[in-house]
Amino acid sequence: MDDAVRAWLLAQLGPTTDTSDLDARYARLASARAVANEVLAERRAKLLADPLRMTVDGVVTIDQSNNLAGLERQITALVDLVAPDELAEGEESTDLVTTPLLRTHRGR
Repeated sequence: MDDAVRAWLLAQLGPTTDTSDLDARYARLASARAVANEVLAERRAKLLADPLRMTVDGVVTIDQSNNLAGLERQITALVDLVAPDELAEGEESTDLVTTPLLRTHRGR
């Protein structure tokens, strides 16, 4: 993974995200968008595994529903973003073609 991809992933997932984990995921998935989707999906699943709202009368109220909505918006927004390892829409890839050079006349 190059620096541009790492910077993009940290911008999407937050600066405290473990970069060694991102490197391992990128090696396995080979796409920055796939890595971001996987990390966000795991965060979403973790939120759904616990109660979204808990209230202890007169003491504390914990509400994670806004965090869940934010993660779902972020996952949806990834569709419109162009990762640094992808081509922008309408952009063409550059193919490298090589051919051997042959002499047209035999030398003496």
